[in-house]
Formats: sequence, C-alpha cells, structure tokens
Amino acid sequence: MRRTKIICTVGPASNSWETIRGMYEAGMNVLRINMSHSGHDDAERAIRWVATLNRNSPYTVPILLDTSGPEIRTGQLQTPMELKRGDQTWVSSSVNGAAEVAAPRIEVNYPDFNDHVMVGDTIRLDNGLINLRVVSREKDALLCRVVDGGMLESHKHVNLPGVHVKLPSITSKDVDDIRFGVEHAISYVAQSFVRSADDIREMREVIGDRHRWVKVIAKIENQEGVDNVEEIANEAHGVMVARGDLGIETDMAELPFLQRTIVEKTIRAGRRCIVATHMLESMVEHPIPTRAEVHDVANAVEQEVDAILLSAETSIGAYPVRAVEYVRRVAEAQERLPGLRLACSRPSDSHRQQLAWSAVELAERIAATGIIVITRSGWTADILTNCAPPTVPIFAFSNESHTRRRLALNRGVYAYRIDFSSNPEKTIQRCIKALLSREQLPEDSPMVVVSDAVGLGGKASIQIRQLRLPTPT
Repeated sequence: MRRTKIICTVGPASNSWETIRGMYEAGMNVLRINMSHSGHDDAERAIRWVATLNRNSPYTVPILLDTSGPEIRTGQLQTPMELKRGDQTWVSSSVNGAAEVAAPRIEVNYPDFNDHVMVGDTIRLDNGLINLRVVSREKDALLCRVVDGGMLESHKHVNLPGVHVKLPSITSKDVDDIRFGVEHAISYVAQSFVRSADDIREMREVIGDRHRWVKVIAKIENQEGVDNVEEIANEAHGVMVARGDLGIETDMAELPFLQRTIVEKTIRAGRRCIVATHMLESMVEHPIPTRAEVHDVANAVEQEVDAILLSAETSIGAYPVRAVEYVRRVAEAQERLPGLRLACSRPSDSHRQQLAWSAVELAERIAATGIIVITRSGWTADILTNCAPPTVPIFAFSNESHTRRRLALNRGVYAYRIDFSSNPEKTIQRCIKALLSREQLPEDSPMVVVSDAVGLGGKASIQIRQLRLPTPT
C-alpha cells in the first residue's frame, strides 16, 4: 500500500465532479484550495464535490485551505514596462509616492519599502524573472539597476531576499477566508510566509478554540522561516517546503539542501511534512513529466515526506488526472526499494510515545501485516507515522470525523470510520471485519492492535491478533 500521500490543488482545470473523482481514483488524498486564486464561490463548489465524494468512498478526502498571506506586489501600470539589462529605474512605496525622476518608476504596496531596503539589496519581480539591484537611496525612492530584464506587467509578485519584512502575518483577507473555511469543515490551514512560532500562535487564535481540530501547516518560504524552522515545527501541526518563494528568497543552489534540512527537522519534531511546487511542472502542458521531475518526486519519497503537493499541474494543467497517476506510480515504485526510513521522530518519555514505540517493536518482531490503531484523537497514529516500519501500514479507526480527515495526511496511515462499542472486543472485531472486506488482506495475517481510546477498557493496550472473524456459535 502506498505510504506517501498526494495533495491536489483545485482550479479551472479540475473544479468539476468528473475530474475530482478522477484525481481521487488516481491517488489523491487531500484537496487543496489556494485562496490566492480562488473566490468563495469556486471554493464552495469544490467543497461540495468533495463532500459528495466522501459520502461514497472508503477513505475521507479532507480540505486544505491555503491562505494568500502578506504579499508584496507591484502597482498598476498603464502599459507593460520593458526593463532591459543595464537600465536604471526608480522603485518606491505607492503609499509615500516618489519624487519627480527622469527614469521610469515602479511602485510597490509595502509602506516601509523605502526604509527597509538598502543599497546592494536585490529586488526580485514576477517570481524572480526580473531582478533589480539597489544602487542608491533617496528619501522617497530607490534607484535600481536592472540585472535580469523582461516585460513587467501590473500587480506582479515582489520578493526581497535577505530583507526583514515587517508585514502582518495574517491579513484581513486571510481572516475572511479562514472564517469561510471553518464554516465549511476544512481540516487544515496552510499559513503562508511563516517567519516564527508566534505566527502559528496568532493563526490558532484566528481559527478559535471552537474549531481547534483545524490544524495549521506552516509554509516555509523565506530565510527567516528556514532559520526558525525548529521552533515553527514544534508549534505547528506540520510544515510545507514551499519551494516557489523559497527558491526566490534564498540562493536557489542551496534549495536541495534546505529541503532536506527542513524535512529532517520536521520529521524529528514528529510533525507532518509536505513538499510543494514544480513537482511535475512540465505536465501543465505535456502528457508526461521530464526525467528530472520523476527523480524529484522520488527524492521527496526517499526523504519520507508525508505528502507531495501538486499545484499548477492539477489546477490549470491540461492533464490533472494523469499528473496524479504519475506521482502515485513513482511513489509506489520508490517505496518498494530497500533503505528508506532515513529519519524518525525524536524519542519521548510520554506514555503514548512509549506505547507507540512498543507497538512498532512488536510489529517488527512478528512481521505484522499492519498495525490497527483504535483512537479518538488520532494522537497515537500521529506518533506511529514517524516510527513505523516502511512496510507496515497503519489502519486507524476512529468515531470522530475530524480525526479521520486529519489523519488522511499522515504517511502510511489509512483512516476508517467505526462506532465504538462499550465492549472492547466488539470494537476490535469491527476493525478486523472492515480490513478483511475493504483491504482484501489475507485471513490469519498477524496484526498488532493498539488502543488509546478512552472507554475501550479504560486504559491503553497492545495486543497481537490474527485477521480472523470469530466462528459463529
């Protein structure tokens, strides 16, 4: 069974019942809604399709809502501006307004722009396609030399690598989008441009205690986020290596090293880890990926991330279902190879952590076909995610819908709905019956059963069972 999960971004190419169902059948585990490009009407339509899917499917597909975050963009241009290498241009905050200058002028929507950007700093426009170098500072504007030219249009992204940007971590638009999301039973919020653990705490306040099951995924997109990734991982439910902005805000040559470092620190913190951006970018236009893209996906699987995220490939691409199929096939092939399990979550003295480790050791000793986890909160399944053997799937049974949705992101975890009985044995038999009917596992297969659900005997337990239903008497 495939362990690495697949997150698909919905968009014009995929916001239909047929395509969402096709992506699910191809291997989609989580649907992402990017609020930078989706309105509430489009998002609500996708959520309805997923709700229909979940009513008729064995596994639950949760919704990940990705916030826009604090973006810096260029202002409105009457006509596209051609910037040639070696040219000079003025850049200023649109709030302050620039002095009269002879050269062309670019405005940005960051009020403190002129105060925080210094001579020698680089200004990247349009996702790094156009690059400027600051050569002098005036009171109201910065004179810049064009290093990499191009045609600049209105409202393009601005990145300031190495500059400590003082923007709010959550915008008013983000708050509106999150309120919409929690009202529609989303499971995750992906928080953009996270710089510190304080940003995560602020996001949880916005989500509110009433919706505490909505978990925060921290997107690491700049050097500050990289520097603080350990404290961020400890505070968030998971971390996303958002390679788009990260590759612009940092030295792109260091990106593979940064990805591996972020992944390892996240896993060691026992948190969920996602790798995103340009996984199969060529499939936006072409029916097959490049060899380098296949290797990129395989590398993420080898690093044992929880999930691989497709963005443009499924949102605007010509082959959304086929892109999911390729990620699934590469993941399945890579997971069959020996030598995985490069990282593992850090040990802990907590009772649940020790319970999970004992279950893993027992599963390895008896060559178990899988581990059955009976859980309300999903916490034990979270721990097992980062320490279970690569060949041992985790079957999590819960009576809580938000727990099942949340566990859909965990590597190697398959979540099922179950009604708990006051008789622990009846609950276990329901789990065994579900596995025999849905997963077609061979009868008499050895399984480890671990329970952390209060009310099932009153205490946590570990057992060895065989996949066999009791003989009727």
